[in-house]
Amino acid sequence: MKILVINAGSSSLKYQFIDMDNMDVIAKGLCERIGIDGRLKHTPAGKDTVIIEKAMPDHTAAIGMVIDALTDKDHGVISGMDEISAVGHRVVHGGELFSESVVIDEGVKKSIEECIELAPLHNPANLTGILACENVIPHAKQVAVFDTAFHQTMPSEAYLYALPYEYYTKHKIRRYGFHGTSHKYVTGRAAELLGKPVEELKLITLHLGNGSSLAAVNGGKSVDTSMGFTPLAGLVMGTRSGDIDPAIVSYVAEKENLSVKEVSDVLNKKSGVLGVSGVSSDFRDLAEQAETNDRAKLSLDMFSYSLKKFIGQYIAVMNGVDALVFTAGIGENNVELRSQIAKELSFFGLSIDEEKNKVRGKDMDISTPDAKVKTLVIPTNEELMIALDTKRLVENL
Repeated sequence: MKILVINAGSSSLKYQFIDMDNMDVIAKGLCERIGIDGRLKHTPAGKDTVIIEKAMPDHTAAIGMVIDALTDKDHGVISGMDEISAVGHRVVHGGELFSESVVIDEGVKKSIEECIELAPLHNPANLTGILACENVIPHAKQVAVFDTAFHQTMPSEAYLYALPYEYYTKHKIRRYGFHGTSHKYVTGRAAELLGKPVEELKLITLHLGNGSSLAAVNGGKSVDTSMGFTPLAGLVMGTRSGDIDPAIVSYVAEKENLSVKEVSDVLNKKSGVLGVSGVSSDFRDLAEQAETNDRAKLSLDMFSYSLKKFIGQYIAVMNGVDALVFTAGIGENNVELRSQIAKELSFFGLSIDEEKNKVRGKDMDISTPDAKVKTLVIPTNEELMIALDTKRLVENL
């Protein structure tokens, strides 16, 4: 079975084409500037990237270009569209409607549309990608894999806010959490690396990138996570503030003569390590300047401090932890951060082997033999997780 994985953004579309018999990525690529002029970067396995400049007025045109690239006589990887067995779609928000991945039908599409107000930047693009695939690849079954689904196992005391209860019943204001596909994937891989059933493990998974979140995973189920009603909550991030005193919103609006929407824009796009450092939202840039720029160093210190606080909270929530799992761009590659966190949380039994910790982007237990709490590095693979869910659901039809 060969599955096409689609991750549609507002003006972009990422894809991977995966052979599920051996889990190999046959081809991958990115459609950019949809609705502007259009550019496709297509990379067949083991070959150079092909760049195709062509107008992409909408996502249907983009999907059409992806199919053309996959079937092209020179850089294609399949002989025809009938080799595409199914399509798996990343959908950012499923609200309370979906606690697992589902085969897409009219009811599912309507529910995704109903969640647009919860994810106005993402769900419309995700839905557009689904409709485009229906139009271009009508024979293929389609599956929706929701970023929020993994966190639907949180208990009510974890996901509810201490607001008037009718705000939840009327407007569904609650903690949803995000990066669920990533947290789910690394949870399963962690159990494999540790050689234990996931049901017996208490894990803290750390998806650390420009957008970052933690999850407390007890027995394979998410019981708490740092992102909230939106991805703005939780850790200090690249451009997002993370948790702040809510009264700051009205205070800044008044002092700076801004609307609530404008303050929200500041919190999402101009805050985080970018806002503190005044230099960059890229942690690599900040690391380069940390020795000579006090604000760059401060921003990194604030990030690691917020990370330590959440780890401590989740150890308390689960009454213990068996392993920390570092993943995503920063988690997989930032050797210094992993070392710092292990040293500053040594009280809990973390201890890492500095030689093993030099690993980047590879599955590895970097703990010392005597560590009471294991530290793992596991590169996330959301596309494979989407493909696995898609294969399971389609095979059971």
